[in-house]
Amino acid sequence: MALTTRIVLAAAALAVAGTVGGQSFPSRPVTLTVGFAPGGGTDTAARIIAQKLSENLGQSVVVDNKAGAGGNLAAQHIAMAAPDGYTIHLTSVGPMSVSPHLVKDLAFDPKRDIAPITMGVAFPNVMVVHSGVPAKTLDEFVALAKQKPGQVNYASAGVGGAGHLAGELFKERAGINMVHVPYKGGGPAMADLLAGRIDMYIGVPSTVAQHVEAGKLRALATTGAKRSSTMPSVPTVAESGYPGFEATNWYAFVAPGKTPKDVLDFWNRELTKVLNDPQVRAELAKHGLDPAPGTREELAQYFERESQKWGKVVRDAKITNE
Repeated sequence: MALTTRIVLAAAALAVAGTVGGQSFPSRPVTLTVGFAPGGGTDTAARIIAQKLSENLGQSVVVDNKAGAGGNLAAQHIAMAAPDGYTIHLTSVGPMSVSPHLVKDLAFDPKRDIAPITMGVAFPNVMVVHSGVPAKTLDEFVALAKQKPGQVNYASAGVGGAGHLAGELFKERAGINMVHVPYKGGGPAMADLLAGRIDMYIGVPSTVAQHVEAGKLRALATTGAKRSSTMPSVPTVAESGYPGFEATNWYAFVAPGKTPKDVLDFWNRELTKVLNDPQVRAELAKHGLDPAPGTREELAQYFERESQKWGKVVRDAKITNE
């Protein structure tokens, strides 16, 4: 390779990486942590976004799964990580807006120890049952649960997560007694549902759609205010006889609380660019994930609104940290 070509390529790499505090950034690989096992919705979104980030930045962005405690282990990790911008995190409703109401001695304070970057994606969850469950509609499932109180179970990706909260809110609205079975992510929960060990799973479209299409699972309802673009034929819970029911799921990007403002601004710009990229949006849409980038301030305000909403559900449903 000619010297001139090498110089041009090196200059291009520096331009792609960007500058923070007068220094080329990032100058080494970046870690993007997620709080759940591979195969679930958070992991799917993280890997799609990380690939495009790597291309844009000219540096590897490595997805690191730190599953456990409904996403709290990964949130604790990001709260304690070096605030240098080389570790960012894709979090969810549980650690940011529910755990403070649920976990007595939480090892981190979401407001103090974790800094908002931008909302990533928002989407409804889907209530699905194994094909062997004798219920083709949500009404039929409710009737089954009422016939067998305490014998019907449902799975979620973890205690205090969006699926768990949606399940408890639905139990209250429907007047049924279901047993909650938490997992360390959507992948493990899906494995047990497909094996027939779980009756219902409340999870993200990306983990259930292919199995519904294959006839292995049956979709009963979605939890958002409107139907999912991925599963438009599936009614919402509200349409199925429970008006006003809404439990939107979301994944948001955050960093260690003491990360400098210019680094947070850098990641907001780069992630917004990726989330607005047509190819990325199309790929996320295949999994029922709707990109929703915004400002750091907007995300902080959203965290607070979600905290107030789901804190009430935790108290009213008497949810405990199982």
